[in-house]
Amino acid sequence: MKSKYGIYKVRLASFNLKLLQIEENTKQIISNIRQASLDKVSVLVFSELCLTGYTANDLFLNKNLFDKVKISLEEIKKEVNKDLVVFVGGHLIYKDKIYNVSYVFSNYQLVGIVGKTYLPNYGEFYEKRWFSSIKEIPNKNIDFLNQKDVPIGNDLIFEFGDDLKIGCEICEDLFVINPPSNNYSLNGANLIVNLSASSEIISKKEYRENLIYMASSKNYVGYLYNSSSQGESSQDLVFSNCKMIVEAGTILNRSYTDSYIDGLIDIFNIENQRLKYKSSFEQASLPCRYIKIETSNSEIDLLPNKVNPYPFILLDLEKRRERSKQIISLQAQGLILRLVNSHFQKVVIGISGGLDSCLALLVAIEAFKKLNLDPKNIICVSMPGFATSKLTYSNSKQLIQLANATYLKIDIKKSCLQQLKDINHPTDVYDTTYENLQARTRTSILMNLANQNNALVIGTGDLSELALGFATYNGDHMSNYGVNSSIPKTLIKSLVLDYGYYHKEFEKVLTSIVNTPISPELIPSKDKSISQKTEQIIGKYDLHDFFLYQFMRNNASKEKIYQLAKIAFNNLEEKYIKDTLDIFFKRFFTNQFKRSCLPDGVKVGTISLSPRGDFRMASDIDYKNSLNSDD
Repeated sequence: MKSKYGIYKVRLASFNLKLLQIEENTKQIISNIRQASLDKVSVLVFSELCLTGYTANDLFLNKNLFDKVKISLEEIKKEVNKDLVVFVGGHLIYKDKIYNVSYVFSNYQLVGIVGKTYLPNYGEFYEKRWFSSIKEIPNKNIDFLNQKDVPIGNDLIFEFGDDLKIGCEICEDLFVINPPSNNYSLNGANLIVNLSASSEIISKKEYRENLIYMASSKNYVGYLYNSSSQGESSQDLVFSNCKMIVEAGTILNRSYTDSYIDGLIDIFNIENQRLKYKSSFEQASLPCRYIKIETSNSEIDLLPNKVNPYPFILLDLEKRRERSKQIISLQAQGLILRLVNSHFQKVVIGISGGLDSCLALLVAIEAFKKLNLDPKNIICVSMPGFATSKLTYSNSKQLIQLANATYLKIDIKKSCLQQLKDINHPTDVYDTTYENLQARTRTSILMNLANQNNALVIGTGDLSELALGFATYNGDHMSNYGVNSSIPKTLIKSLVLDYGYYHKEFEKVLTSIVNTPISPELIPSKDKSISQKTEQIIGKYDLHDFFLYQFMRNNASKEKIYQLAKIAFNNLEEKYIKDTLDIFFKRFFTNQFKRSCLPDGVKVGTISLSPRGDFRMASDIDYKNSLNSDD
């Protein structure tokens, strides 16, 4: 079994458990197995001791109960085909000891038995009264259910299909200082399942969820947690029925009800993150045994039904606004450190009336507030050229006035005309030379003003432009410090809007700036309107930021990114998505030379293209032969 995109469907199942009614519980388990097979599930996990119920207590000592369990296990074994692996909680009596275990089935076989390592014996828990830790088992393999040499222990990793490597722990194993999942992960497991029977008390829900989240996050694994259904609740205890599916720190699904929940675990994503953070996985404390499970030759081509088109932006509005404050604060802190350590008290910013320079100014405002510096020391320069529109000029002037910063207007047309004349370039030929000459003229003015005022030139270029190389080399590409260098364009929009939400005096002009078409404004129009629109040239930034996230964060292939983008942007034509994706990869691989000499800039998120930290690539890679080109 192989997954084309590395995505596997997993399921956590519970049912209306009946204490000690093993036959009825078995029917429910088998019904769930059959449904999972029909639904193309690869991994199915039940809860701890779900055959009998966790609260069977002293009846675990009754051998007749275990005889019934063995009959049920034989029935279950007959139901699990080659394309499914199933974890069923039960108890095992072996050599006069009782173990709390997960029985693991696939290919109509019992492929292994994983035992509970840590037995709680405090508060409402009395497990040592009945069970022994699996560490005490005298054999590494046992004969059981008419099978020879069934692997048993807490050191088993089940290799299922081409990519899945599954470790299993049981309930309390998660709650200890050094859980078995740590060792499984260090030995290569990329998916951990936990069969649990977790009682519910006030505040335990949040504590439990944090443990599950951190276990998945720090080990870069998928984590499947399934706790007992409310059918367990009896006498003094109420059980949680908690189900959580988490992928490397991202919660995919969560429920506290009976029935089942599904999730799509992206194993390629997990493995790529591990390659990036490989230093965490260099040495395992204890070796594990790998149990190879025979599967069919079928191929899975699963993709999620829904994909977030804006991965850089939180969907919850309140959380997004709070995150925006944190991001701008981080940007400001980076600028503060540069100003203090370089002994500058003034900055120079080129203000165009566009998104990027707007955010740079907002960051400077916040930095100067924290430093108790006069905002007049923020020197804002408006440099209208051949194509500056009335709208952007008006927006920039209003923004500077609201900031109470110093306003300078320096018209660059005369200087640019002289340079065009000097190099014998026609003034009506609107080519790259014509465009870049304007950008470099503006940067030269900013640098000279900075020298004149003993100030720092604040760069305004963003992460999206760096990825695409959509900046003029030694023009807007250059500065003394870039405050937006790790902020993508889509995120900048929300940062600017959210700043207006908290600072009402800015709200109107910031909304106008966000709603203004993105443009370098280098090609003139007859009516002083914006004729040159960036997204008509290179494609929508919504797409480019999505591509950037999938490529840099998840190391996804070009084909996988395309398939995910079709789902995320189902309102766009497939040809437009594909053409824009081609533009992204071509520009990404042919513009590394600009990133290689990038000025310093503050990092605020997990993705950065700084050549000194997060991303190193040769500048001379042949795009047509690059890893992610299909040309």
